[in-house]
Amino acid sequence: MASIMLTAMPFAGHTLPLRTVAAELVRRGHDVRAYTGRRHTASFAEVGARPVVWQRVPDFDERHPATTFPRMRGAKGFRQMLVNVEDLFLGTAAAQTADLVALYEDEPWDLIAGDPMALGTRFAAERLGSRWATVSPLAYWPPGAQVPPAGLGLTPPRGPVGRARDVVLRRAVRTGAAVLTRRYRRARSGAGLPPDRTTIEAAWHSPHLVVTAGSPGLDYPRDDIPAAVRFVGDLTDDGRPGRPGHLPDWWDDVLRSDLPVVHVTQGTENVDPADLVLPALEALADEDVLVVVGLGHRTAPLPGPLPANARVAPMVPYPALLPLTSVMITNGGYGGVLQALRHDVPLVVAGGDLDKPEIAARIGWHGAGVNLRTGTPRPAAVASAYRDVTTDPRYRATAARLGAELRGLGGTRAAADLLEEHLTSRPPTTLAA
Repeated sequence: MASIMLTAMPFAGHTLPLRTVAAELVRRGHDVRAYTGRRHTASFAEVGARPVVWQRVPDFDERHPATTFPRMRGAKGFRQMLVNVEDLFLGTAAAQTADLVALYEDEPWDLIAGDPMALGTRFAAERLGSRWATVSPLAYWPPGAQVPPAGLGLTPPRGPVGRARDVVLRRAVRTGAAVLTRRYRRARSGAGLPPDRTTIEAAWHSPHLVVTAGSPGLDYPRDDIPAAVRFVGDLTDDGRPGRPGHLPDWWDDVLRSDLPVVHVTQGTENVDPADLVLPALEALADEDVLVVVGLGHRTAPLPGPLPANARVAPMVPYPALLPLTSVMITNGGYGGVLQALRHDVPLVVAGGDLDKPEIAARIGWHGAGVNLRTGTPRPAAVASAYRDVTTDPRYRATAARLGAELRGLGGTRAAADLLEEHLTSRPPTTLAA
C-alpha cells in the first residue's frame, strides 16, 4: 500500500475526474488523501479517500468566484483566462505550497499527483524532493511549431499565408507568455523556491509523468508530445457500471420517447442561459426531438415558458443520459465533450471562454461536430448546425472513431496503472528546468 496525495482545484470539472482516479486507487488498497476546497471534500470521502481542506488558501465557491477574487467579476473570454491564471492559479500557489509542506511533515506521502492548475503541487514536490506526477482533467495541447498558437481557436494553416499568420501570432503569444513567466517566478519566490528557467507553458506539468485525459487523435497532427505524457481517454470512466445518480422526475419521458434525444449543456462555470441554453431551446422548439437541458449549478427556473419538447434539470447523470443521446449541444467543456465522444455522440459546440474555443476548433476540424465559432450563437445558427450533424452521417462516424480511441486508452484504470508504475520507478533527482 502506498500513501498518495491528490490535489484538485475546487471546480466540478476538475474534481470529478480526480475523484474517479482516487476511487480506483482506493480500490487497489492505497491510502489516498485529496487536497481541495471545502465544497468538494465530501465527494472524495464518498469513495474512501481522506479529504484535506485548503487551510492557508482562500477557499472559494466556483459558482461565485468573484466573491473571493473580485477581478473575476464580469470577466469573460481572454480577460477571464488571464485573471484565472494571475489571481487563482499563480496567486494561490504559495499558500497551497505551505499547506502541502505542512501536511507532508505531519504525514509523509510516497507520491503527490495532481491537477496541473494546482501549482502548489509542483512547488511542494520541489521543496520536499517528492515524487510527483500530473493527473490532468484538462486537454494537453502544448504550444509547438506544428500547431497554431493556442487560445485563439485556430485550425492548422493552409499555404504560405496561413503559415505566416502563425509565425506572427507565435511572437505575440511569446510576448504575453513572458509576462506570465515573470509572475510565475514571483510565485516561486513566494513559495520559498529559488529562481529557475521554467516558462509558464511548462510550469504546470510534471516532467516525469503526465497522465492526461483525452487522446492523441483529438489534437491536430503533431509528433512533438513528450514521452512523459500518457493519454488515458476519459478520466470519468472507471470501466465499471455505476449508479446513474439522481434522476429528474420527468426521466420516464426520456425512457419512453420515440424521438431523438438532444442534450444541451452550458457547463458549470459561465452559466448565463442567454448564451447557449435559450438559443438552443428556441432553435429546437419546432424539431421532432426531445431536448434535455442540464443547467449545471443554475437552479432557478429559466425565464418564460419552456417549449413543449424540452425537459430541464440542474444536473442530469451522464451514465444514464448519454447512451440515449443523439446529439449534444455544448459550450465545449472538455469533460463533457470526452464523455459524449466516448458514447459516440456527435456535437454542436459553442466555445466562447477559456480553453473552449480550442476544443470547439478541434471538434470542427476533425468533423466530429460543428464548431459555431462563438459562445453566444443565434438560434438560427444552432438550428442549422443541428441539421447538419443529423443529416450528414460523417459527423457520427467521426465521433464513433474518436470514441473508440478514447475507450481503448483505458480510462481511470490506465491512470492508476501509470501512477503505480511511477511509484516504483527510479526517483527523480531534480525537476526539469
